[in-house]
Amino acid sequence: MKFMIVGKGNAATEAGELPPQELVDAMHAYNEALAKAGVLLAAEGLLPSSKGAQIAYSGGRASVIDGPFAESKELIAGFWLIQVKSREEAIEWALRVPVPPGHDGIGLDVWRVFDASDVPDETLPEEERERERALRVRLRGDDPAA
Repeated sequence: MKFMIVGKGNAATEAGELPPQELVDAMHAYNEALAKAGVLLAAEGLLPSSKGAQIAYSGGRASVIDGPFAESKELIAGFWLIQVKSREEAIEWALRVPVPPGHDGIGLDVWRVFDASDVPDETLPEEERERERALRVRLRGDDPAA
């Protein structure tokens, strides 16, 4: 099962402040532990929302809203994508994330990632299953035809 651990933003991350070196070191150690355990698929920090955009839809049309965005408590500062055996294991890993200074209240979300393996085989046509499988092989980089 894949899970995304999402780190929430705050005023400091929105201001583009870099974390203290001891937190950076702790995050590197945490990421190394995830990698050593063979569960880490990706881990990234995000720039402030002033560097981003949102896409809004109205009446079937899309419009772009440039950042920054007002509610920093609704924003994310980074994420980890992990592959583990259970929700409980994902939560165990999330509980090990180093806590940044000044992060009181909710700091992380743990979300299960939905993918093609979550769709029962009998509801997905064979052609769609094969197309999904081929895409995943290409993304892993082990497709000899790529």
